[in-house]
Amino acid sequence: MMLSVPKFMMETLIRAALAEDIGSGDVTTASVLTGQEKGHARVVAKSDLVVAGGDIFGEVFLLVDDRIQRTSCLPDGMQVQRGQVVAEISGPLAGILMAERVALNFFQRMCGIATATRQYVEAVSGTKAKILDTRKTVPGLRILDKYAVRIGGGTNHRFGLGNCILIKENHIEAAGGIGEAVSRTRQAASHTLKIEVEVKNFQELDEALAAGADIIMLDNMSVADMRKAVRKVNGRVPLEASGNVTLATVRQIAETGVDFISSGALTHSVKAADLSLLVSSQG
Repeated sequence: MMLSVPKFMMETLIRAALAEDIGSGDVTTASVLTGQEKGHARVVAKSDLVVAGGDIFGEVFLLVDDRIQRTSCLPDGMQVQRGQVVAEISGPLAGILMAERVALNFFQRMCGIATATRQYVEAVSGTKAKILDTRKTVPGLRILDKYAVRIGGGTNHRFGLGNCILIKENHIEAAGGIGEAVSRTRQAASHTLKIEVEVKNFQELDEALAAGADIIMLDNMSVADMRKAVRKVNGRVPLEASGNVTLATVRQIAETGVDFISSGALTHSVKAADLSLLVSSQG
């Protein structure tokens, strides 16, 4: 699967990361190497993981030195076990060493997100619930974070504020109530945009239904209350569960019958996959 990120955006992200890391130069590599050495490097999984971000990993090395070649890389979405070689690169050793940390930073984060998402997706297998991400991403890296979620089998929620309408508690407070917030939205927004409303209790659920919400988010409700909400709504609109979703609780939540389960933890506090780049010099 190809990385669905425009090349110019990928290069912009990489160049910013390289400028941050290398700055005016890699003084260690410049001191240790003559600049003539060639090398080969293997990326080894030090834990079980789902591969994601192979394209951007390889692109980092090319932007440092276009003589570096990614000679192999396991496909995005592949499950690998600890000890497996995930990718291999060859070329000028100085460039490999300069690009190493930035390349691994992107790769490890994306593999970590894909791995966590796969765990959530597998946990709800057999239910109708789909696992969603959120906008709780690293600033500037959202397109990569959300790509990694898709690789892990999850579904992207809105990419940004312009993709769909999500009326949350602060909007409701500002408008003076759910009915008024939805009414204003219907008048002002394009008819092509769905309106999702966040509710905290059954009174707000009734208000959202009466106002004609297209989707309702059950925010921080107990599993028992989510189950009651599913019965109450009875399929009239899709329901999304959100708040305090963990790998330990996601199955219970899915079994309430909700349509979607969103988790910020997939991207805002994910543990990076453990990858190690090992170099061998060719003289």
